[in-house]
Amino acid sequence: MDSDSPGRRGRLHGFSINRLIPNILTLAALCSGLTSIRFALQGEMRLAVIAIIVASIFDALDGRVARRLGVASRFGAELDSLSDFLCFGVTPALVLYLASLKDGGALGWVVTLMFPICSALRLARFNTALVSDTPPPVWTGSFFTGVPAPAGALLALIPLMVSFEIEAAWPRHALVVGTVLVAVGGLMVSRLPTYSFKKGRVPRHLVLPSLLGAALVMGVLASAPWIALSLIGLAYVALIPFSWMAYRRQASQDRQAVAKSGDVVSLRAVDSSPSAPH
Repeated sequence: MDSDSPGRRGRLHGFSINRLIPNILTLAALCSGLTSIRFALQGEMRLAVIAIIVASIFDALDGRVARRLGVASRFGAELDSLSDFLCFGVTPALVLYLASLKDGGALGWVVTLMFPICSALRLARFNTALVSDTPPPVWTGSFFTGVPAPAGALLALIPLMVSFEIEAAWPRHALVVGTVLVAVGGLMVSRLPTYSFKKGRVPRHLVLPSLLGAALVMGVLASAPWIALSLIGLAYVALIPFSWMAYRRQASQDRQAVAKSGDVVSLRAVDSSPSAPH
């Protein structure tokens, strides 16, 4: 075909650069995760943790950018899932192994393997839900199933981050790190509903207090970043019981609404357990 033909021009000019932006952000997250492993191999544990945090920022942006630009695709979802597995499943486990769990011998390696396996199972569960013909429950925009992968990575790294701030050996002890890693892996594959803040809204009368609170958090992050990140992680864990109660309340309301409408298919969707991504 001639290079100046209409078909050729259509292929060249019909693909917007906007469609590439979310995937570029996903690849940036993937590069950050791989760079974290490089820093860990060099013994630069602080830089390794920072690289994982940077990956989580890119991961938070790619999906939102895709939805804003209206270019969400199955390819992007699959790429994001693979990136999440490496950045928030494999990388934190390897960083913690090199920082602490290698001292635990064979048992330390077994514990290390457990975390990416839990991450893979979680992502496989989500990918299976993507191709299901059953309509998603109405609450999926408000809750995740279990702890999402980026939050799980942050929680698993808490002992290491605490060790950056305090002069003590116990946070990096293999027993402490291994216990936290196993507990977080269990939360990731659990069916516990956890808050999703994707569609959260702030009431008008709480806008100013929210901004002040955000400024306070940023100030603490600037002065004592590792302790602040650890406290944020612990606060997230403390919210899980409240998210469970909120889920039960919303599911009950949805079930009553569906029962009144007599929609059997929707009733089944409401009765299913949480199945949101990450």
